Amino acid sequence: QVQLVESGGVLVQPGGSLRLSCAASGFTLDYYVIGWFRQAPGKEREGVSCISSSSGSTYYADSVKGRFTISRDNAKNTVYLQMNSLKPEDTAVYYCAAEPTLLDYYCPLDGKSYDYWGQGTQVTVSS
Repeated sequence: QVQLVESGGVLVQPGGSLRLSCAASGFTLDYYVIGWFRQAPGKEREGVSCISSSSGSTYYADSVKGRFTISRDNAKNTVYLQMNSLKPEDTAVYYCAAEPTLLDYYCPLDGKSYDYWGQGTQVTVSS
C-alpha cells in the first residue's frame, strides 16, 4: 500500500522557520520524484518545490526561492521542506506528492504529473 504522510505544520509567527516532513511507506523513495504543493483558502493549488529521484535536480517557485529548501533522506524514506523567513502569504495546506520515474533529474512542478498524494498539513503564518 502506497502512503505519504505529511507532518510538521503548525502556527508560526512571520519571519519564523518550520520544517515539514513527508514520510513514505509501501514503497521506496529512490525511484520517485517528490513534489511539495500548497493550497491557500480560495486559491488554486500551486507547486512549491520538487526534488528529483537522484537528488541532483531541484526546483522552487519564485515566491519561495531563497527561503525554502527541499531535501531527501532515502535511508529514512522521507523528504523534507525547510521553510525560513515565513510570510503570511505562505499560509496554506501543504501536500507532498510522488511520481515514479526512471529519469534521474526529472522534476516537474505540475500537480498533474504526480500519482500519489498525502493528506496535507496546515501551515499558518500569523502574529
